[in-house]
Amino acid sequence: MDRKEQTFLLELARKTLVRYFSTGKSLQLQPSEVPFKKLVDNGACFVTLHKNGNLRGCIGTLEAHRPLVFDVIDNALNAAFGDPRFPPLTVAELEKVKISISVLSNPEPFPVKDSKDLLKKLKPKKHGLIIKSGWARATFLPIVWEELKTKEEFLSHLCMKAGLEPNAWQNTEKMEFFVYEAQEFEESS
Repeated sequence: MDRKEQTFLLELARKTLVRYFSTGKSLQLQPSEVPFKKLVDNGACFVTLHKNGNLRGCIGTLEAHRPLVFDVIDNALNAAFGDPRFPPLTVAELEKVKISISVLSNPEPFPVKDSKDLLKKLKPKKHGLIIKSGWARATFLPIVWEELKTKEEFLSHLCMKAGLEPNAWQNTEKMEFFVYEAQEFEESS
């Protein structure tokens, strides 16, 4: 995705929030209004909001099931108003919020023999990871590697996010792993 397409999506996310604050309604967009054909292809993304460098909301989809532009619109609204970790965004916060978008590749099964094999195959800063164990499920985007530097730390925090014990990832026969990559971009300051 080139810079013009990235800029279009970032502006779309911001316009979505501005419109919601001014009308109480979601931005309506027709595919014919999108100047870049590939942005109306099905795509999956996460929209992340940061305020003063701190996470303020992050919601996304892991698998493409609708045009990417519609995924951006819905995930921008959900990051602002539907992330259960935060109160809804206020209009006063809007100008202080920086928007970033991660466009995901399709998740692929990530078979491993054991925990050593998992550590060997997992690529920091490249891989996003989904873990599943029974009903427990969680993901970390590749950008999370900036905060969690080691593979062990990344995996332990991901397990805790899923509601599992921090070392659950070591019991690989009871876990399913899926890997994906993301193209990440953000508004300029």
